[in-house]
Amino acid sequence: NSQIFGGVFHQDTLKIHFRHDSKQASTSDQLGIFLRMALRENNIDPLAITKIAICSVVPSIDYSVRAACLKYFNIEPYVLNPQTTTALAIKYRNPAEVGADRIATAIAASQQFSGQNLIVVDLGTATTLDVITRDKAYLGGAILPGMRLSMDALQSKTAKLSAVTILKPDNAVGKATIESLQSGLFYGQLGMIRELSTVMSKEAFGTEPYLLIGTGGFAHLFEREQLFHAIVPELVLDGLRYSVSNE
Repeated sequence: NSQIFGGVFHQDTLKIHFRHDSKQASTSDQLGIFLRMALRENNIDPLAITKIAICSVVPSIDYSVRAACLKYFNIEPYVLNPQTTTALAIKYRNPAEVGADRIATAIAASQQFSGQNLIVVDLGTATTLDVITRDKAYLGGAILPGMRLSMDALQSKTAKLSAVTILKPDNAVGKATIESLQSGLFYGQLGMIRELSTVMSKEAFGTEPYLLIGTGGFAHLFEREQLFHAIVPELVLDGLRYSVSNE
């Protein structure tokens, strides 16, 4: 929602990853030139790219991204969505409503942790929790404001609160406004994830074991909290790789 997150794989290895602002409208030429420059700056020949896969939750830039792939790489991209994937049995009441990024992370998690019940937590603009059974059925999940979105809302809707660096504070009891904001953002998110994952696991898996997997830009903040069984920051890119490899 706030950034285009991309990467280049050689076989199973992620060689580079990069980000581009998606809040501002970009033409296909702007995106194409950025992509080629990002590759060259990382010593990758744009002509070496043989496949491109996309998942998008920002419809306003879909045309520009696809057109950039065609114009600057001469490749028709594979677009992941609920209608194109066969890697998951999507049990959402209306499968078309599932965000393509959620599908990509679920595909990657079910491949990397095969045979396990899973709850995948993606900490990005929004924080999403997705529930996947050991037999690769995507059951659904929850969506809540992410840490930066929460901070932006506090900054824009209150008179005396300003933006802060998002990090784990030294103490939960803030002794200054900055510390109080950081405490609320970090421990509020931590508490929501713990409660939601507990309730979801009982509802979806009963007493069966499950793994809680973290991904996304803010997942690393919780590395020492004994919250996740594993943190895999680039799950969404891995999901796209699995999908396009099976095409």
